Parts: sequence; C-alpha cells; structure tokens
Amino acid sequence: MEIKAGELLAQISNPDDLKKIDLVQLSQVCDELREYIVDHVSVFGGHFGASLGVVELTVALHYVFNTPDDQLIWDVGHQAYGHKILTGRRGHFHTNRLYKGLSGFPKRSESEYDAFGVGHSSTSISAALGMAFASDYEGNKDRHHIAVIGDGAMTGGMAFEAMNHAGDSNKNLLIILNDNCMSIDPNVGALKDYLTDITTSQAYNKFRDDIWKILGKISKFGPNAREIVGKVESSVKSFLLKQSNLFESLNLRYFGPVDGHDVNHLVHVLNDLKNIPGPKILHCVTVKGKGYKQAELDQTKWHAPGKFDKITGEIRKTVPTEPKPPKYQQVFGHTIVELAKNNDKIMGVTPAMPSGSSLNIMMAEMPDRAFDVGIAEQHAVTFSAGLAAQGMVPFCNIYSSFMQRAYDQVIHDVAIQKLPVVFCLDRAGIAGADGPTHHGAYDIAYMRCIPNMVIAAPMNEEELRNLMFTASEHKEGPFTIRYPRGEGVMPEWRTAIENVGIGKGRLVRAGEEVAILTIGHIGNYAVKAAEQLEAIGINVSHYDMRFVKPLDEELLHEVFSKHQKVITVEDGCLPGGFGSAIAEFMVDNQYHNQITRLGMPDKIVEHGTQDELYAECGYNDLAIKNTVIKMLEHASATVEL
Repeated sequence: MEIKAGELLAQISNPDDLKKIDLVQLSQVCDELREYIVDHVSVFGGHFGASLGVVELTVALHYVFNTPDDQLIWDVGHQAYGHKILTGRRGHFHTNRLYKGLSGFPKRSESEYDAFGVGHSSTSISAALGMAFASDYEGNKDRHHIAVIGDGAMTGGMAFEAMNHAGDSNKNLLIILNDNCMSIDPNVGALKDYLTDITTSQAYNKFRDDIWKILGKISKFGPNAREIVGKVESSVKSFLLKQSNLFESLNLRYFGPVDGHDVNHLVHVLNDLKNIPGPKILHCVTVKGKGYKQAELDQTKWHAPGKFDKITGEIRKTVPTEPKPPKYQQVFGHTIVELAKNNDKIMGVTPAMPSGSSLNIMMAEMPDRAFDVGIAEQHAVTFSAGLAAQGMVPFCNIYSSFMQRAYDQVIHDVAIQKLPVVFCLDRAGIAGADGPTHHGAYDIAYMRCIPNMVIAAPMNEEELRNLMFTASEHKEGPFTIRYPRGEGVMPEWRTAIENVGIGKGRLVRAGEEVAILTIGHIGNYAVKAAEQLEAIGINVSHYDMRFVKPLDEELLHEVFSKHQKVITVEDGCLPGGFGSAIAEFMVDNQYHNQITRLGMPDKIVEHGTQDELYAECGYNDLAIKNTVIKMLEHASATVEL
C-alpha cells in the first residue's frame, strides 16, 4: 500500500533538500511528517508516540546541523521514524520492522545518517562523547556531536557516567534532553521530580528568555564577553533555580527548558548553541504522542499500539472465535499476585517495564510490595539482592536482552552470596520485529556458567506458574525462569499450582530411534513436528527438560541409553546453550550417540516475526521434522553401505 507524502515532504529526499525549505514553512513540514508517520503506523504498526513527540526536534536538528558529517545519535532509537523518513528512506518506510525491511531502530549498516546503532537506553551520550574525542584527535574541531536522550533513559547509570566524563572534557558535545515524563510507562524517581521542578519554576522561566538574549549577544560585552556572560548566567541560575546545579555541577552548561514543539524557536536555539563551544545540555519539553489526541491522552497504550484506524483511533485486533491463550507476561503478572497473597515475603521489581512485564498488576494491588526502579537494570538486581538479604523473596522481572546490562550484579551481588533472587526473564528467545537489540538470545549461555544458579523454562502457562511457586520456595540461591514474548498455548491456564522438583524434566511423548529434547515454549513446535512425523510413520520421543541447570541426569541416562539419535531444540544461542549442556553431559558420561543441536546460530539474527525467524534459524516445526528425517535417512544410507 502506497502512502503519499504531503506537498513539502514529497520534495525532501535528504537533509540537503530540507535546508532548501524556507524557515516559515518548517511548521508545514512538521505537520506533513507527523501525518506521514500516523498514516504508516496505523497501517503497518510499529512504535508510535515517541516519534510523534520529536517531530519538530527532528526537523530542526537536520535543518541546522550538517548531518551526516555532524553526528546525530538517538538514544534507544524507537523515536527515529521521522529521522529515517527525512534521510532517504521515505520510499522504503512501509517495510519498517518487516522481515528483510528497514529496522525499527537506527542501524549503521542501513544509512550513513544513522551514526550509531541503538535499541537499549542510556547509550547515546557515551557514544557521542567517544565520537567527539575521535574527531578532536583527527583534528576535526568543527564537527558537532548531538545525543538526543529522553528523561526516562537519563535515569540509566550510563548516562550519568557519560555526563561526568563529558563535563571533564572540552569536547564539542550537545546533549538534548527530550523531557516528556515518559519512557514506555510514566517515569519514576527523583530525577522526574527534579525536571518537573525546572519546567514549572515560574521564577526561572520568567528570566529564561532574557538570559538567552544575553547569551546570544556575547559580542556586545567586548573582550571580556565570556567571563561576563558566565557570571550573569551562573548567578541568575543559582539564585532562581538551584536545581540547575545537577547538570552544572558536572560542568555541563544548561540551557532551557524550551518548547520542543516550536520548530522555529528550536532552529534559533540550535543555531545559537552551535556557536557555544564545549559540552552543553538543552532541555526540551515535549509531549509523547503529540498531534494525535488518543496518543497524548494514553501514552503507555500508544507507545506501540499496533495497527489502528487513524480516524477513530480504534486499535485493530483480531476477534478470536474461541478462547485465546494469554501472553506469558500476563500469566506472570497474575500469578505473582496469587503467590504473594499466600507468602508475605514475595516482592516484585522491574526496571521501567511494569506494563511490559505485567508487574503493574501487582503494583496496583500491592503498591508497597512492587517497585518500578526506572531504567536501571544494575540497580534492579542489587536492590533485589538487598531485599533477599533481609529475608524477602524478590521476583526481579527483566527482559532477557536488558538483563545483559546487569551481568556483574547477578554474579557479584547475588550468586556469590547465594541470595534467593528469582529472575524472571521476559522476551527470552526471538523477540520479533524489534530485532537483534531485543532478541533474548544469550541468557541460557550467560546464566548457565554462573555457580549456584538454577535455570528453568516453562513449555506452557501451567509450567510457568509451577516454576514460579517452586522458585519462591527455593532458598539456596538464585533461580532464573525464562519465557518468550507472546502467547502461550493454554486458554484455560489458571491451574492448581504445584511444586516442581528442581532439575526434573518430563516425557511428553514416547517413541523410537530419535529423541527430541526441548527447553521452554519452543517445545510446542516439537509437539507439532512429532505429530507430522507420526502421520508419515515415524515415531519419536519428546522430552521437555524444563531445566537447563541442573539437568535431569536420570532422565538423560534414559534418553542416551534408549536412543542412538538425539536432537536438542532451544530458542536461544547455540554456543554455550541448552544443546551444549546436553552435549557436555553426553561426553562426560562417555556416550557416543549422534546429536544435532537446533537453535539460534552464531550470528546476529535480524528482525522479522517470530515464526519467520524460527524458520530462518532452522528450529520451527518443519525444521525439526526435516532434521529427524535427515538423521534417519543418513542412518539408512549407512546401513546400506
């Protein structure tokens, strides 16, 4: 479906074209760009509110700066749709987030205008500062380096580490704080309150424009201009807005707050800032979802709403003809409340993903026992360790790919001390359209090598509930439960909760010759494969191992004694993963069976639907079926020889 651009937007293929537009026409460009994003996302889906909120900022940045020579880095990057449309990708934007199409995030290999690949928060300032040092080293003193970071991402520790370093440099760095009081869910913490104080300070805002005019007319002060302006700026800010010391104590010159939706004023401000050397921060106040009423009113819902009717705002959802299985995250959200009602030590922790993890259910019902700690995964883990050290049973719910950011804390603060923290890793395995920055590819491998760690994965909703209860009773150390993005397989999922023996798997299907060992939800694809094989006269055994660590050694001895051929299937990386654990068991116990491992290959897997990527990586039901057939054909050929 072709989406037509507006009159001015149709003339813009790159930022050079944008610069040919008269300043007075930029508001129209913004209107057309916003409409184009609405048109596309309503039809094809994707992130929504974040890109609408930075339309004016996006236009102003490309209008003022000489991109791609000037380096523009978008923190997280889900707000960069307008950036992509203005930088030569308008004609391909309908492929955004689709298999083999444009990435939903900035990607260096996709465009020279994507200065840095992103997907996780709080990385932009560090990257921009590194680029600034490199430019300075190469003698390029005129290149600008701009990091656009949201107030949610600013809560991440990396952002503060980077600002601390930047303030100790004289590098040409501009940090733009996109302040909309939102990440996916409303922001939390002291920084949010601090920024609110700035934006609502009547005294400061009364003098803001006057200060700006002074800074813009440095030359009038003669040779002592810098010193005089510095004194004026610092004394007025200190008197009227003591909060500015947060940034200025880090030696970052603070400007703002400014209206992030006044494109003409933004152009004026950015042109002024180009002439002010050194590290600085511009505070822009924006509205997530700006220009689309429903998105402004419910910013969490419209972060990534899927396809919708742009006129009515009705989100298009397929109406099921029969009961539909819940998402695993929903099972987690309801089950932790159920468990917490029977165990007053259970608490929930998430780093800024209460709706994504469904911990918001517990936060609403038990606000004193569920915590959103902001985009701060390291803190979430060690905060959970502190709870556990005092006898609590913390369920620390973090997306698998975000847990990578807190790996040292898992080892140093939890595992070494054998603290009973329950890690619930949502979005484990293929994450879908969000692509490689969000695939939960590595958690089995990176958790499996940690002493004192239990690792489990449910094949269905009932197993998730049982594993959560089992983990809550485990006192000997940390317990990891991984589960995928999306739906389970049990419409009637509210089963009675039972304890699962730690390290105990189960036989799903008894057969001959070939044994299929699976871990987690991907086992349901093995069920389909076994049914397809049975239809052509091949009967296989299927074992749902449930645990990667400890392995069910008794069950594995049965497997390797009865089946010469073994296939392992996992929704995770092959190096160091579940299949590796099974192969290690086989070698350690001197079995000589034939083993084939299916899972994510040792490469970066790009974006697409989960089913498309399961097929590409070779572990959907068809791939499992074909692997069995090939193993048996190879055996027949060997016998014939």
